[in-house]
Amino acid sequence: MSEFDAIFVGAGHNSLACAAHLALKGWKTAVFERSATIGGAVQTHEYTVPGFRHDFGAMNLSLFAGSAFHRKYANELKTHGLEFAPVADCFASAFPDGRWFGVSNDLEKTASRLAGFSAADAATWRRLVAGFMPEAEHLFRLLGSPMSGRALAGTAWNLWRKKGFSDALDTGRLLLSSPRAWLEETFESPHVRTTLAAWGMHLDFAPDIAGGAVFPYLESMANQAFGMVLGEGGADTMIRALSGMVTAAGGKIVTGAEVAEITVAGGRATGVRLASGDFHIASKAVIASVAPRALTGKLLPDGSGDAGFDAAMKKFRYAPGTMMIHLALDELPDWRAGAELRQFAYVHLAPSLDAMSRTYQQAMAGMLPDEPVLVVGQPTAIDPSRAPKGKHILWVQVRMLPAEILGDAAGKIAPDRWDEVKQAYAERVLDIIESYAPGLRQKILGRAVFSPLDLERENPNLVGGDQICGSHHLAQNFLFRPARGYAGWNTPVANLHLTGAATWPGAGTGAASGYMLAQQLGGN
Repeated sequence: MSEFDAIFVGAGHNSLACAAHLALKGWKTAVFERSATIGGAVQTHEYTVPGFRHDFGAMNLSLFAGSAFHRKYANELKTHGLEFAPVADCFASAFPDGRWFGVSNDLEKTASRLAGFSAADAATWRRLVAGFMPEAEHLFRLLGSPMSGRALAGTAWNLWRKKGFSDALDTGRLLLSSPRAWLEETFESPHVRTTLAAWGMHLDFAPDIAGGAVFPYLESMANQAFGMVLGEGGADTMIRALSGMVTAAGGKIVTGAEVAEITVAGGRATGVRLASGDFHIASKAVIASVAPRALTGKLLPDGSGDAGFDAAMKKFRYAPGTMMIHLALDELPDWRAGAELRQFAYVHLAPSLDAMSRTYQQAMAGMLPDEPVLVVGQPTAIDPSRAPKGKHILWVQVRMLPAEILGDAAGKIAPDRWDEVKQAYAERVLDIIESYAPGLRQKILGRAVFSPLDLERENPNLVGGDQICGSHHLAQNFLFRPARGYAGWNTPVANLHLTGAATWPGAGTGAASGYMLAQQLGGN
């Protein structure tokens, strides 16, 4: 039995950021991780062929590069090996009609491409870019602050003082709008609208879901203004740097150590019991980076003592599932729409707003979509170190998918468990990519397919293959993430805190929930 100031359940990037900050504040910290490797959904491994390094889940580290944690600890992170690979050509969409549109961090390049679709849209883009930094100040402040009355009041006051009442209402309207509503009132080209709307699908926002407009707006404007960054050699550069910070400050990280129970006495979390039977004491805090369903009834076998909180954890809504396909390639795809697409970090394959809406509804109904949204990552176009010289990898995220299969919208795959149908569905995905990039299959040297079920097996926080650990719809975001009254990483159990994507401010690689909790516990 050992005693620590803080014990962490799970070693995702939010846990590690929190543990690093507290350790540097003098706390004695220990992180227990059930898997053999740390990082949660941020891992990099040779899934296909030796020498080809694939990111398991997260690939884009822009949020971490721009995070408050990185601003404070950039030197320490670099000392422990953090390296970024900057991206100039950020994202694009290819379309069935042979056209494409993409956003680069060169305004003239992006505006020129836009003008090929609509002169009015090119002018609108320039206007949005010019107004982005003043608008971003308020949005980033909101997304980077605790969900407390004081923080919200400060954000609202700053917004009103700098923008005035009418313009402040416009910001509020953006936060409440659906992607389609904002895109259709802002741009006239269907191709441009579709390219930007694809970012909503990264975060559980089909085109017609309220609250989703801000994500296409922020992603497109931030990519235009700042570009994007990947991890040099793989996204796990971030995890290795964070773990180095933790251990250098005296913290302890233990892998292959599953926490079976969070121990509670007198309404206060006192430590953890491992599956091995070992007990460890936490004198100040137990911090769980887990999906809500793992908390009550499992880690807290007798519940939290608050029936309302326990019910909210059980009713927490997860987003549709995802499939990941990793390909080792002889060379990059030959995109029919144009060779310039080979330069982009992401190429989205989603024909229209209506197609995205249909895919989302099919997945929600338990059906295998006939035409899923594909996010085709080309990391070796930016970072050749991830593959042998002259070779490449593709990172293919397939969205949206049902956790349990009730049928097939295309009527070709009999409903069954994911273990039985994943290869057949992967063939459907490759057929779609092949229609945009003929000859892809001849370039494949190896492939690895992770179904929604496989993703959950690898990381129980990815419930049903949900890579964002819970829907971000308005009823489960902001003050309601993960539940009303518990958006401050608190629980009804004293000294027990939650962190990770299921908590405010949600999914992404920014480590915001872990860092804000660490500041709350240990000071700035």
